[in-house]
Amino acid sequence: MLTTEAAGANPSGTAAPAAIADDRPSTGDLHEDGAAGHGERERVRWGPVLAVAAALAVARLGVATRYGWHRDEFYYVMCGRHLAWGYPDQPPVAPLLARLASEFGSGLLALRLMAIGAEVGCVLLAAVLARQLGGRWRAQALTAGAVAACPVFLGASSLFGTTVLDQLAWLVVLAVLNRALRTRRVVDWVWVGVAAGAGLETKNTIAVLLAGVAVGLALTRPAELRSPGPWLAAVLALVLWAPNLAWDATHGWANLHMAAVLARGQGGAVGSLEQLPLLLVLLAGPFLVWLWVLGARRLASAAGRTHRWTVVAAAVVVVAFTAGGGKPYYPAPMFAALFAAGAVTVEERLGAAGSLRRTAWPVGIALSGVGAALGTLPFLPPAAASAMSRLDPTLIETYGWPQLAAEVASYARHLPAGASVLTSNYGEAGALERFGPPAGLRLAVVSGHNAYGWWGPPTGNDSTVLAVGEWPASYLGRFWAEVTPVAPVRMGGVRDEETTGSYGHTHPAAIFLCQKPRGTWSQLWPALRHLD
Repeated sequence: MLTTEAAGANPSGTAAPAAIADDRPSTGDLHEDGAAGHGERERVRWGPVLAVAAALAVARLGVATRYGWHRDEFYYVMCGRHLAWGYPDQPPVAPLLARLASEFGSGLLALRLMAIGAEVGCVLLAAVLARQLGGRWRAQALTAGAVAACPVFLGASSLFGTTVLDQLAWLVVLAVLNRALRTRRVVDWVWVGVAAGAGLETKNTIAVLLAGVAVGLALTRPAELRSPGPWLAAVLALVLWAPNLAWDATHGWANLHMAAVLARGQGGAVGSLEQLPLLLVLLAGPFLVWLWVLGARRLASAAGRTHRWTVVAAAVVVVAFTAGGGKPYYPAPMFAALFAAGAVTVEERLGAAGSLRRTAWPVGIALSGVGAALGTLPFLPPAAASAMSRLDPTLIETYGWPQLAAEVASYARHLPAGASVLTSNYGEAGALERFGPPAGLRLAVVSGHNAYGWWGPPTGNDSTVLAVGEWPASYLGRFWAEVTPVAPVRMGGVRDEETTGSYGHTHPAAIFLCQKPRGTWSQLWPALRHLD
């Protein structure tokens, strides 16, 4: 269910580039990077890069709260209200930040501002990567524009969650790692460890990046692994990750069970392999695809031998996620490094090019960004987003939750005191907890889904329950002797997971009145809990 999946200490991401931007290598390093003739590498030219970041921020702020909450955002806030060092489907950073954001008004704008800040951080760090690979101002601006225009980055910024924070964490790690490899100073490896540890407390998928980096260095720069810096970084990362690991170990390795469930939902390695071409869709545009190809070619060539570990790490990441049944967008943060390398090649080729060719790249990337914005941000009417939900359900799942709460409240007001509302997933539960009270819902809301299952069983009356979710009546009949269909869930008339029963569920969501339980809540709860 999680569609979203940060360097939690700095969600805005704006301080990280400044901390890295003072890295000025020698001319010899530039020659190894294939940028000979550029002279000593200049610092990041922040003017064009900040212009790209500002354009992204303005576009995002204009529609930041147009549709509303996403189901995952409800969930992060509720997890934040049950603070722990871990949850069955995520480490603690995103819930902690969501709890802080929920203290400001409705909380939604504060959540979205953190998401936008994280994505702006990705744009700035991408420019830093281009500079580290030998690029001057044009390569830096192209790289920043490519990340801002890439659907997988732009779409992640449309809502707060582990995905956008994970993208930022990957880019922070890549930037500080490049610096440490160049300077070979132990203090810079300390920052690599801190960044990696913070990333591991945000989303465990960054462990695959770290494994890919280790393989890349072992194959292309083995001498680096004989120095103390990388091992110090590894120890620091493990120390910072230890609280989440301890939580997982004392809760039956819930994260591993969750990962297995998600992999089965993807169809395992075969399903992930079938979806691998979606990586190109996530790039969405000939200019971005070609920039990606140019980057991979450069890093694999003699011109990019100093940074060849990057393309090896990218290959390891893609293979690992595919073999493990991961989702197609998991390896997407590596696009930024490939964009950066490709932009350096473009910059070199455009050095003697005419004005038309020099204009083609920024115009093409800008057009890619417009297309990505229309597909991933709520610029279009809800009906249009509903029609496109088969391609990407994320956007339309930010619509219709107040209507769901009002509908459930209209039926719940006739139930006796002490009755409960049971939902099939955390999105329904979070929406009812957020919008239910203003709509007149006074009943306790419970669910067995993911972390909600850990917070039960409920203490209320189990004799009358209003069940809301993607269940057939026969399933609920296992727990209550009388199950009466009340109404379908409408979600404001849009097509999404609730109204279609898609994404692994065979039944559209509906409301049921359940009576005559076949046991107490404590007896029923183990079978009502589920991970998906």
